[in-house]
Amino acid sequence: MSSSSSSQEPIPPPPSPIRLAILEADTPPATTHARYNGYRGVFTHLFNRALSAPSQQPLSSYLSISAYDVVNHHQPSDYPSLSEVDAILITGSKHSAFENDPWILSLTEFVKKAVTEGDNGRTVKVIGVCFGHQIVGRALGQTVERNEKGWEVSVTRVGLTEAGKGLFKGAGEELKIQQMHRDHVVGVPEGAQLLASTNVCENQGFVIPGKVITVQGHPEFTVDIMEELLESRRAIGLFNEELYGSGVERNKVDDGVFIAQAFYRFLTQD
Repeated sequence: MSSSSSSQEPIPPPPSPIRLAILEADTPPATTHARYNGYRGVFTHLFNRALSAPSQQPLSSYLSISAYDVVNHHQPSDYPSLSEVDAILITGSKHSAFENDPWILSLTEFVKKAVTEGDNGRTVKVIGVCFGHQIVGRALGQTVERNEKGWEVSVTRVGLTEAGKGLFKGAGEELKIQQMHRDHVVGVPEGAQLLASTNVCENQGFVIPGKVITVQGHPEFTVDIMEELLESRRAIGLFNEELYGSGVERNKVDDGVFIAQAFYRFLTQD
């Protein structure tokens, strides 16, 4: 069974909505921001397509979503109380997770606390997406650095490990996921299982069962969002015509909805 053919299967809601705090590590590009009002809106749109649309039940029956601007507000009191959330999701960002800006250091420490301590022994689950994946890696002791192999952009096929096949049930050997990065996490943290790899980036995500799941790609990105990113980065000279053209050519169907459903199953399982 291909992942795309299984991505619209209805999933029943939990007994009570999962309290998910989205830690916004950036602001989307202008058109995307105007449409979705931040990455909270982008991820809400993703989870709507993954959960609400197939079941025809409101997203609020699955998730209670809050959002925190961790770039401009990063004092300890600015973060969600771990006693009031069940999970956190760290978004992507144009920034580099290996930098030592105060907000990046604060975010790394908060994520480390969430993963290693939780809420007085109660597990608070963590999802990391792109920059978020890298922040989780850094928080758990891994090196994050600029990838000498360069950019990965637009829809990319990632080969699944055995752990990845088990987590993304029905996906087969690979997933198609939007990418926009040139940094990477070196290795996986102790106790974690690698989920997927490409020739450019070996660590395409990892899982610590019951605690953490990360992906280097962007399941939340739509074709329109990727188009805006490709155009804007070509306009400022960050992408040459070859990279831009390759990205445009591959900016088609992806498995983002299927990946979001896997995120949700991770949140609901012990």
